[in-house]
Amino acid sequence: MSYWNHIYEHFDPIAFTLGPLKVHWYGIMYVLALLTALGAAKWFVRHDRYPVDDKMLESYFIYAEIGVILGARLGYILFYDPHTAYYLTHPWEIFNPFHGGTFTGISGMSYHGAVIGFLVGTWLYARKSGTSFWMWMDLVALSVPVGYIFGRIGNFLNQELVGRATDVSWGIWVGHTLRHPSQLYEAFLEGVVVGAVLFFYRKRQRFEGELIALYAVLYGVARFVAEFWRAPDIQLGFICCGWMTMGQLLSLAMIAAGLVGYVWLKRRGRPVICRP
Repeated sequence: MSYWNHIYEHFDPIAFTLGPLKVHWYGIMYVLALLTALGAAKWFVRHDRYPVDDKMLESYFIYAEIGVILGARLGYILFYDPHTAYYLTHPWEIFNPFHGGTFTGISGMSYHGAVIGFLVGTWLYARKSGTSFWMWMDLVALSVPVGYIFGRIGNFLNQELVGRATDVSWGIWVGHTLRHPSQLYEAFLEGVVVGAVLFFYRKRQRFEGELIALYAVLYGVARFVAEFWRAPDIQLGFICCGWMTMGQLLSLAMIAAGLVGYVWLKRRGRPVICRP
């Protein structure tokens, strides 16, 4: 247990270097997250008879991934970065990977911003291809949790989004403070638990869009709970009621959107295109 408690002292977040380029474990985990999500989507397409071929699926993932990257970065600037005004007047700096002449990469991404970007990317692809927007959303609801596990493990390996101070035996020393490994809690709650619930519920799906509405509610609840172990963003602290974080506030909004969407989609009553 002692090695685990001090794992950050023995672990280099940089996996390897290629000349001036430093490849972080976080980046490797991000690629694995994308590949596993795509692999899961292909599995569901085959087993649940989605009217989609591999070429369409891969084209869609390009749209979705571009939306996720743009949305995640812009969402961070709008929701979390204390220098929002600077970026609004210097928009070319938002995606600038060089600082002081050194390649540092782009740091600062927001999950909730990624959701917005993903929705826009999905809508654009559905409109371009003449396919159902809600069909794609249901497919993503099933496949994204698998990739999300690797994303949160990437946060852990990158020593970011750390947990709150604790005295539990499995805590991780971050600097001089023992903290919850909250990134792994999130990997379990937001990835494993949410994914398992949707995997088994999909056989009971009654209308198109039901799975993505349930995902929004389930993820929102899981993230809201996990935030009690995650340290609030240092630049924001607690933003409401003396205990609520920005992540929790956005999660409540996501839960509300999921519930409203569920009711609307149920009344709309469009049957599912495929049935497990």
